[in-house]
Amino acid sequence: MGYALLAGAIAAEVVGTTAMKYSEGFTRLWPSVVTVAGYLVAFALLAQTLRTVSVGTAYAIWSGAGTAAIAVIGTMFLGEGLTVAKAGGIALIIAGVVVLNLGGAH
Repeated sequence: MGYALLAGAIAAEVVGTTAMKYSEGFTRLWPSVVTVAGYLVAFALLAQTLRTVSVGTAYAIWSGAGTAAIAVIGTMFLGEGLTVAKAGGIALIIAGVVVLNLGGAH
């Protein structure tokens, strides 16, 4: 159950961050509302995750997976370029999350 909550927290954070791009510095109402709601849901779900998953593992997966997802969304949908360094960084983040899930962090 902890990892399902963590997946929800990651999804909510990604939605909030994507909406932030469209909020234009919190000057547009609805993207700003979605940003705040996304982060409130993300933190609530992350807090629930910490009941069953260690904080180091949960936070590393939450921040790493969220960062990788936002980088991919930026590249695929927001017109951001994909350099070799950026692709390598995303690959390293994914590798780190895999290692954590395989038991590299307790």
